[in-house]
Amino acid sequence: MTYYTVGTIVNTHGIKGEVRVIATTDFPQKRFAKGAVLWAFMPNATQPTKLTVATVRQHKQFYLLSFTGYPSINDVEGFKTATLKISEDELQADDLQPGEYYYHQIVGLDVVTVAGDKLGTVKEILSPGANDVWVVQRPGQSDLLLPVIDQVVKDVDLDQHQVTVELMEGLD
Repeated sequence: MTYYTVGTIVNTHGIKGEVRVIATTDFPQKRFAKGAVLWAFMPNATQPTKLTVATVRQHKQFYLLSFTGYPSINDVEGFKTATLKISEDELQADDLQPGEYYYHQIVGLDVVTVAGDKLGTVKEILSPGANDVWVVQRPGQSDLLLPVIDQVVKDVDLDQHQVTVELMEGLD
């Protein structure tokens, strides 16, 4: 089964079994909703632990979650540093608007110019602020940083496994 990361447990919170989570998803209200199923991957465990969200609330930049069957701090202490993931069947296309994509759909795509020249492959996505930046690995050259804006990204074709871009002056 394939899993996708939605957050990381960074610490416990209080004595009633809550944990602090840093979200790494664009849909935290859905992924951390009461009744949502998450999988906790601990660094040294061989199998993930299935967790069902019992309560959720936001506190500063964190989400505070508690899980069904884990009522005290002693029960959740072992989840510190766990990565929270969802299974592939929990991803839903209706989460996305037209022209939006999951990161895992973009990473690995070939990048070509509008003239048809192959630039490289998207190896990573950065989220520094106003817009995402795609890191394109180019053979024999340094990585190219492409801002994800309409003037640069002209077409994303998942079926053809490629992104068509128009390089603005100064990007290369």
